[in-house]
Amino acid sequence: MKQWPTSTVAVVAYNDTIMLTRRDFIATSSGMLAGGALAGKLFADTKGSKTPNAELEKLADNALREAKKLKATYCDIRIVRLRDQRVNLRVSRERGTGRILSVPGVAEDSSFGFGVRVIVNGAWGFAASPVVTAEEIARITGEAVIIAKANASIQPKPVKLAPVKAYRDRWVTPHDKDPLVVPMAEKIGLLGEVTDAIRKNTKVFSGGATLSLRSEDKYFASSEGSSIQQYIIQIYGNADATAVDRERNISRTRNYVPTQASAGWEYVPEMNLPEHAHLICDEVLQHIEAPAVKPGKKDLLLMPNHLMLTIHESVAHPTELDRALGYEANYAGTSYITPSTIGKRIASDHCTFIGDRTSSRGLGTCGYDDDGVKATSFTIIDKGIFKSFQTTRDQAHLIGEKESHGCSQADSWATVPFQRMPNVWMKPGPKETTLESMISEIDDGVLIDGRGSYSIDQQRYNFQFGGDAFWEIKGGKKRGMISRVSYQARTPDFWQACDGTAGPSYWRQYGTTGDAKGEPTQINSISHGCSPTRFRGIDVILTD
Repeated sequence: MKQWPTSTVAVVAYNDTIMLTRRDFIATSSGMLAGGALAGKLFADTKGSKTPNAELEKLADNALREAKKLKATYCDIRIVRLRDQRVNLRVSRERGTGRILSVPGVAEDSSFGFGVRVIVNGAWGFAASPVVTAEEIARITGEAVIIAKANASIQPKPVKLAPVKAYRDRWVTPHDKDPLVVPMAEKIGLLGEVTDAIRKNTKVFSGGATLSLRSEDKYFASSEGSSIQQYIIQIYGNADATAVDRERNISRTRNYVPTQASAGWEYVPEMNLPEHAHLICDEVLQHIEAPAVKPGKKDLLLMPNHLMLTIHESVAHPTELDRALGYEANYAGTSYITPSTIGKRIASDHCTFIGDRTSSRGLGTCGYDDDGVKATSFTIIDKGIFKSFQTTRDQAHLIGEKESHGCSQADSWATVPFQRMPNVWMKPGPKETTLESMISEIDDGVLIDGRGSYSIDQQRYNFQFGGDAFWEIKGGKKRGMISRVSYQARTPDFWQACDGTAGPSYWRQYGTTGDAKGEPTQINSISHGCSPTRFRGIDVILTD
């Protein structure tokens, strides 16, 4: 798919080939430069300001006035600048010579534009454009109205929005130093420190390190009186090492992935990438020599950097209301949980899950969602009892609720906001419950660390998860590394088998940055937190 900065975005097509003349190319390039300059002006850093940029408010008024003139009963506009930067450094040994090959890489991407939503005759209409001018905003608002009128002819029931307060605010991810302004040489230098550990370990075949940085400047205004500007920063990194045994024709990789965070450059030392690079070099060599697991029913002790993905797939996704109502059936499935499940047990007493857009450093943390709803937290599962779905303003009434849980989000100015999961996390156990005490109560089990391959069915009911590294637990003791481990379960059986989670001091938050949903697909970044958690009698299988 290709999008060009001088075209209106209303319908998205795939696998298009677009031929540009020299004149078109020059016009497009000029538009990109002009747009970049305007974005810099509109979203200039004004530290300490509590109100949105006046120029953004002036531009947004064009949409609100035009929508009112065209008899829309509701209108909102989002003006957004997105910036992404990915820096990596890969090292490997040349076969035959052992010479170290080192390859750096830098990728940057940015976009700037606006999207307008309206409700006309009880139906939504949406249109967007990368040309941010007063005239274009008025024109695109007119297009959104036309689309809404067309949608109204096939709309079975009128859109109903839950009430929301009007806000005039500016919200910024707490940070000391914006990571996107840090010199590239400093970033490459940090990654060089990480890969030095791999260079020095002659038994490790290859490895690397990556830093990913993202920012979202976002302005929202609605016909209900809100005017909200936000600046959201995300930063994450990782290191990996790979060992190869050519005689047995196998390879193993060990990853270190620190907590992905909404934070500034000051978070980088906390990642401690260079020190952990030495650790994963040692552990990948243990992993390649590790014996295979003996399959069967075993107790599992799942670390937070592993369990976060199981939470994501088997708790967070099935509690999305649009999925439960069948709106996602065409792409990513439905849910074994339905509105009739509210008030029923789906997990053990040890399982309480919170949906949250306020948690410190969470990737889904913000001030307001894309409906203008102030960020909040809410209980999804309370001691095993299902309490509530994730909702947006136009969904809340479908389950008899009066307020939205603030779960509306679009991944760019060119896409329609819809229901996306917030940070979803599991409450820790009693403070006296330690990792060691949980291990001591396992006779035959496996400790699993990190993410691996996984699969889950369309109703989020049957699943299989692997991991990044595995240790055998025998007679209450953590033993050596084992390999080729995966586990299978049905979602409600798995969470019913949870019989304990470690205390608050062990609680950690990890993120996933490629959560896909919708057609056309949109990408979300969110965090899931938990403490090490134990599950009894789970089917463990031998896998590659």
